[in-house]
Amino acid sequence: MTVQLNPTMHHDPSSAASAYVSFLITGDTVLPECWTEYFQVAPDTTIVKGRPFILPSGKLSKALGKTGLWGVSSELAVQSDLLAPHFRYLASRLGLPRQGLREAVQQAGAKVRLSCFWFDPSGHRVPDVPEDIRLMIESLGGAIEIDEYR
Repeated sequence: MTVQLNPTMHHDPSSAASAYVSFLITGDTVLPECWTEYFQVAPDTTIVKGRPFILPSGKLSKALGKTGLWGVSSELAVQSDLLAPHFRYLASRLGLPRQGLREAVQQAGAKVRLSCFWFDPSGHRVPDVPEDIRLMIESLGGAIEIDEYR
């Protein structure tokens, strides 16, 4: 399991959130409708490789998707500066852990990751990743990535 911290010096000041987490399934053969059916949850983000996709602005991309993606985010649903409530929300919403999910992801030629947004202007906050969440993602063969913005 990987927990990767990616420090970045830029942050969009219009974003009020100090933290949020996205559960992502990615891969060249990922078909978003399959994962929507699997989880019975409408995604916040989808991309099909080789097709235009909806940008966060709501506009259609000019570029084609480089890989497939299905994602659900805690950004609008959870108001917390800590990551743990965001992880808990996604686990509950997606019914995680799920028997057979690792196998389904592998059969789809996909990967699972939790992508975390972490705004830390002071540089003194420490991202909180609960041990049970780390173990769950590890059991899925996935990774936790933390993008830190200052």
